[in-house]
Amino acid sequence: MNRFAHLLDRLSYQPARNGKLRLMTDYFRHTPDPERGYALAALTGSLSFRHAKPALIRDLATERVDPALFALSYDFVGDLSETVALLWTPDEIAHGSNHPPLLLSEVVEELARAGRNDLRKLLAGWLDALDETGRWALLKLITGALRVGVSARLARMAVAELGGVEVDAVEQVWHGLAPPYLALFAWLDGEGERPNAIDPAPFRPAMLAQPLDEKDFASLDPRDFCAEWKWDGVRLQVSAGRDERGHRLLRLYSRTGEDVTSAFPDLADTLGAIATNDFALDGELLVVREHRVQSFATLQQRLNRKTVTAKLLMEFPAHLRAYDLIARDGEDLRALPFVERRARLEHFVARADCVRLDISPLVEFEDWPSLAQARENPAEAGAGEDGAAVEGVMLKRRDSIYVAGRPTGPWFKWKRDPFNIDAVLMYAQRGHGKRSSFYSDYTFGVWREGTDGDELVPVGKAYFGFTDEELGRIDRYVRNNTIDRFGPVRVVGHDADRGLVFEVAFEGLNRSTRHKSGVAMRFPRISRIRWDKPPREADRIETLERLLPPN
Repeated sequence: MNRFAHLLDRLSYQPARNGKLRLMTDYFRHTPDPERGYALAALTGSLSFRHAKPALIRDLATERVDPALFALSYDFVGDLSETVALLWTPDEIAHGSNHPPLLLSEVVEELARAGRNDLRKLLAGWLDALDETGRWALLKLITGALRVGVSARLARMAVAELGGVEVDAVEQVWHGLAPPYLALFAWLDGEGERPNAIDPAPFRPAMLAQPLDEKDFASLDPRDFCAEWKWDGVRLQVSAGRDERGHRLLRLYSRTGEDVTSAFPDLADTLGAIATNDFALDGELLVVREHRVQSFATLQQRLNRKTVTAKLLMEFPAHLRAYDLIARDGEDLRALPFVERRARLEHFVARADCVRLDISPLVEFEDWPSLAQARENPAEAGAGEDGAAVEGVMLKRRDSIYVAGRPTGPWFKWKRDPFNIDAVLMYAQRGHGKRSSFYSDYTFGVWREGTDGDELVPVGKAYFGFTDEELGRIDRYVRNNTIDRFGPVRVVGHDADRGLVFEVAFEGLNRSTRHKSGVAMRFPRISRIRWDKPPREADRIETLERLLPPN
């Protein structure tokens, strides 16, 4: 347990993605089974303990610490695990006992067996036996809230590096395995065969587009591109296949590879009915009512829900608007040119005849001025009543293959006015008046090239203007992800894999010598919260510099 706690502690203070990869790979290389397997399960969110609730932890803490002191400390620290780890007073007899070091595997396996009545004594004994860092890691583990800036995919990348294989090879077998992943590590260590539980419905890394500036058109030929609407929703991938027994299997994935099938059972069930053979679709998750696409604010009612009620399913029906067909009937289509994949997609959607699935229409244009007109008025350019849900246009080279990441040149996104950027939350302060107890004043930044690689630089500050429910959620995020303080200012964890992305709208941009970034925004406002977007995909300072007026 101490080794795992040390890993979590180092990961929480390591801002660089490659640094996190090195830490995890080194841990997996030098840690025996089954410890490393359970660590991988924890890092990928594959562990769940039914009876380990925050209320139980608070009750235990207030048995050892004065309740008033605990409440004040929790309000100041803002993180339950850290507060309890710091305040916990070990039982002198238990703490002085010469017990062998607590193992991560022991914790996981005991928690899996323990009933509700056993957990209280079990947890208290573990907290007595561990130091502050160990207690913090234990509580993070059992509550499922590690928050060390590691995504499930990044953890699987570290495992892939251990075995010198591509991460896609790990993804293909992942869903057929279970903790502590003994067969997986045996294969990666060269001591066993590749697990034969190939996932019939794997995630395929998404292809992303570059921002487009009007000056870029001079070097682009409109005859080389197709255009389609950029819908104001959430990127979604659908992957379907059959398991070894011939049973149909369908999964929905976020843009980063998180399995979100359980959050959208209405869409999964409907698409599952057409999954007679294997396929993989790339598209946009929307809410569609009476054949009309609803606003992003409406879609947010379905996002990040722990439980999906019948009322939610009825009032906010999920829908997939397909952009691309990237696999079909055992054939990987990603190496085909876009126009050929598009033709196959049109045929697929037409044959499916599914009420929750349609295809994103192409935008007709002859030259760049005509495309600009379509972008400014989507309703009259073919989007019709859905025009209000269009946030711009996408340009895709006719011959472009589908590759992971954001390659230069094949795909562009051209958002509609006003100016909008995706920025990362860096600092937070308490508000004023009725919101004085909430962290509601936010400083956000974009990426730039630094001396040691990419770094975030602040570009603006805005107050939060959404509902009290949303404010409460942001406030909890700030408290749970604070990594430092300067007076009343909290530094919120922000790096390529950890952080919260805001879509920021603003009316204009000016040069500024008073700001570290060299730019100042006019009337910035947070237009929405991008819970689905990883920080590495936020905008760069070069994007803002292109918006500056001429000197």
